[in-house]
Amino acid sequence: MSNRPISDFIEKYFLHFNAAALVDASKGYVAHLNDGGKMMITLAGAMSTAEMGKILAEMIRQDKVQIISCTGANLEEDVMNLVAHSHYKRVPHYRDLTPEQERELLDAHYNRVTDTCIPEEEAFRRLQTHLEDVWHAAEEKGERYFPHEFLYQVVNSGVLEQYYEIDPKDSWIVAAAEKNLPIVVPGWEDSTTGNIFTSNVIKGNLKASTVKSGIEYMIYLTEWYRANSGGKGVGFFQVGGGIAGDFPICVVPMMYQDLEWEDVPFWSYFCQISDSTTSYGSYSGAVPNEKITWGKLDIDTPKFIVESDATICVPLMFTYILENSK
Repeated sequence: MSNRPISDFIEKYFLHFNAAALVDASKGYVAHLNDGGKMMITLAGAMSTAEMGKILAEMIRQDKVQIISCTGANLEEDVMNLVAHSHYKRVPHYRDLTPEQERELLDAHYNRVTDTCIPEEEAFRRLQTHLEDVWHAAEEKGERYFPHEFLYQVVNSGVLEQYYEIDPKDSWIVAAAEKNLPIVVPGWEDSTTGNIFTSNVIKGNLKASTVKSGIEYMIYLTEWYRANSGGKGVGFFQVGGGIAGDFPICVVPMMYQDLEWEDVPFWSYFCQISDSTTSYGSYSGAVPNEKITWGKLDIDTPKFIVESDATICVPLMFTYILENSK
């Protein structure tokens, strides 16, 4: 039997249109890694609730990604799935729900993401107590950390293991915490844990400065990019649109336009997986060439866009990358 069954399948059958773009982008990712390049993956949408961690964790373990940018929701929802998986409620008929049925879900403490409902009490509250503990501990010591660093502290401490309901090998946050993988989380404040922290600040229980800010994340990313963009450079694999992608990709033009540093390499690979069709004025619907005019990509940067559902495409692409890269 072949030791690359998914690769063989998609190379045989994925020959045109978005299918061919998926193969080309996967091959480009492999070539980038095999030439010594590094890769950023950005996660928008509800990829953690879609259980993307099952394949992303393996990508992290096998060093196929060197840094991640994600929304606060994706940061926390992977851990919520880890500790409360059996309490999630699937709603395959979600398109038929009435407003009254949606309210019934709310009253039952379920927050719906398409066909999946996150159990508020079991997921949010199990994590909340332990996060509040590390926030308070840091503040008492006069220490400050990024949102992902606080979550790493909780995960690495082992306090959540009593709640584990899936194999921790299927959690991308567990894999990232074990490697201390760099993460940037722009707009963390709009996540549930960000809201919980904000409520503590309003109540006077914590100082806003205890959690490092988005500006500090941009500085952190600037330092990381400067240290890692030599040689083949850093590629950019964007899942979905929005702030998870727009925030980190802007670090390049910021460095050479605003800091006036002249030796800043462009992103050296770009792929976007999105079901947002090309449209006027839309960041997610902008074709990659538009990014040339913003100083993010160069003329000869390998550029790919796969206009499809990331929950279908990304597991195939990541498996292809795992089967073929060195």
